[in-house]
Amino acid sequence: MNNFVYYAPTQVIFGKNAEAELGNLVKDLNCKKILIHYGGRSAEKTGVLNKVAKAVEDAGIAYVKLGGVVPNPHLSLVYEGIELCKKEGVDFILAVGGGSVIDSAKAIGYGAANEGDVWELYNGKRKPDACLPIGVVLTIAAAGSEMSNSSVLTKEDEGLKLSCNTNLARPKFAVMNPEFTLTLPDYQTSCGCTDIFLHTAERYFTSNGNMSITDSIAEALMRTVIKFAKVLRKQPDNYEARAEVMWAGSLSHNGLTGCGNKRNDMATHMMEHEVGGMFDVAHGAGLAALWGSWARYVYKDCLGRFVKFAVEVMGIEDGEDKEAVALKGIEAVEEFYRYMGMPTSLKELGISPTEEQIKKMAHLCSLACGGTNGSAKALNEEDMVKIYHMAM
Repeated sequence: MNNFVYYAPTQVIFGKNAEAELGNLVKDLNCKKILIHYGGRSAEKTGVLNKVAKAVEDAGIAYVKLGGVVPNPHLSLVYEGIELCKKEGVDFILAVGGGSVIDSAKAIGYGAANEGDVWELYNGKRKPDACLPIGVVLTIAAAGSEMSNSSVLTKEDEGLKLSCNTNLARPKFAVMNPEFTLTLPDYQTSCGCTDIFLHTAERYFTSNGNMSITDSIAEALMRTVIKFAKVLRKQPDNYEARAEVMWAGSLSHNGLTGCGNKRNDMATHMMEHEVGGMFDVAHGAGLAALWGSWARYVYKDCLGRFVKFAVEVMGIEDGEDKEAVALKGIEAVEEFYRYMGMPTSLKELGISPTEEQIKKMAHLCSLACGGTNGSAKALNEEDMVKIYHMAM
């Protein structure tokens, strides 16, 4: 194992009617004016937005609203939110939605609390010194941004998708009522389950030492996601399954499943960021389209972990031919993706990058990673080009 620091300060209020605590939560933070940040019509149609606004009103706190967040949240809306916060004297941001809304709220929080162009915090030119405090009312189980230090933002005019990861932006609280996810479309549910599964899997495939207890937690979490994702495929209104997946989403990305690892392997996520930035595809679907190709490219360099994963997570019988066991595990994951309606190639995702686009994505990914990325196998730009080709 390796030394680690674990920090997860977000207060979680989980279960039916969890939103009833919202008024007390914002009161306790002594904020004077809130920005309620959300996505599109679904927050309004389901009544969640009205519940949130009423709770804030009943707490006697003023608020302004800004909607319009889209998947792969846009820098242009973040700029709008920053200006609104400064103009209105906002001192707290309440994100009502999933990962895209929360990431956008974090970006607005950075921009409102730091001088200069907020994009420079994402492209690495500067580091943030502060962030407006963030709260979350979660409506989509997927990204785990409600407990993470991560924010991913897209500069849409250039097709760039970059992240800013600091503890400054960790939410103060997360209100999590699984009932709010009952009406999600099947495709969105499947994308979310894929993202949750891979947040843990990418911390699991490491060549740099692991802890037995962390492995056990990660394996149980991945098995849980697979089990209840399949339940939701047949019973989308199953509350217990929604609850299991929602909590798994938070645990998969709050650092817990990486404790004791020297370095997490987030190569598939980083490569998908470039696909999402260039082609504006759903994040979970992009991950599913790339993962099998990444796994087949790196598994020999991390064979023990792939065998352990195949046996402990995917239920493959162990045998003398370890490579065969590892490959069966990879194939089992792809079977799970297909069952969930997820693509297992870029073609199935509906995109056909040109050679020039593949090289550009690999180059941008390499730059974003500081040259190389990966723990199962360190990938350089040439490796990334090969994986994108395999995924075609």
